[in-house]
Formats: sequence, structure tokens, C-alpha cells
Amino acid sequence: MVNERAKADFSDILDDFRDQMRTITQLQQQRAAITASASVRGKRVTVTVNADGTVIETKFASDIDDLDYQEIAKAVTEAAQQASAEVARRSREIMAPVSQNRNRLPRLSELVPDMPDLSEALRIPEPPVVSTAPPKAPERRAADPDSDDVRRNRGGATDSGW
Repeated sequence: MVNERAKADFSDILDDFRDQMRTITQLQQQRAAITASASVRGKRVTVTVNADGTVIETKFASDIDDLDYQEIAKAVTEAAQQASAEVARRSREIMAPVSQNRNRLPRLSELVPDMPDLSEALRIPEPPVVSTAPPKAPERRAADPDSDDVRRNRGGATDSGW
């Protein structure tokens, strides 16, 4: 009788898993179709990105010549960053049910007697916040272990101060 109950529980878990996989597939398809646009500088610059944040279109208004090249470059970057942030927000919204369903499933330690709860040990750490600073910005150089500034401060046998 215990074996029959265990089989039924396992069958229910497999059904839940299959449902979860179907849901994930559907949500991934919805996410893949997302695009977002952002306009800046009085709508003179509009950038559209796809679900991965890749720029798929850039448009300039007829009065773009009111801006100099540096302003246009900054506007394109700003619009792309805004559009990418919107895509990321909408992607998180779409994928939220996956997290909710995952929390509903039993832990392995609940199914297997004497199995330790490894959920904390196996938890994926939160990724660091990605900088939107330009390539030569001080914050980017300080975070790059291969930058000249960081290497110079590291010292060591190859340090030119020897």
C-alpha cells in the first residue's frame, strides 16, 4: 500500500513537472515576442530593442539636426538603455509564474527519507548589477581586473615599480 501511494505521489509530481515545462515553453515564446521602444530628446531619437535587449531599430526625427553628434550619440545610448530596461521588466513579469510554480513543488528532501535539504546550498546566487557606464568610465575601469589601473595597484613581481 505504501508503494502504491508513493507511485501515485511520484506520478502527480511528474504531471506537475510536465505542466511546468509546458508553461515555461509558452512563457518563453511570449517573452521572445517582446519588443520595447524608448524616445528621448523630445522624441528626436527612438530606439527599439528585442527581448534580448538587442537594438533592432533606430529612428531619428526630422529635427535631429538640432542636436550635435555627441548629443545624438548620448541620446541613442540613453534610449537603448531605457528600452532594454523595459524589456527586462516585462520579461520578469511574464516569467513570474515559473517562480510561483517552483515554490509549489515539493523539495527532494520531502520525498526521499533522510535526504538533506539542499535548496539553500544549490540556490543560484543573484547576478551582480551590470554597469551602464561607458567603456572608459572610472566605475568600469575599477571593476575590470584586467584594466591598467587595477593591474598597476596590484603590484607583484611584474610591477614596474621594482
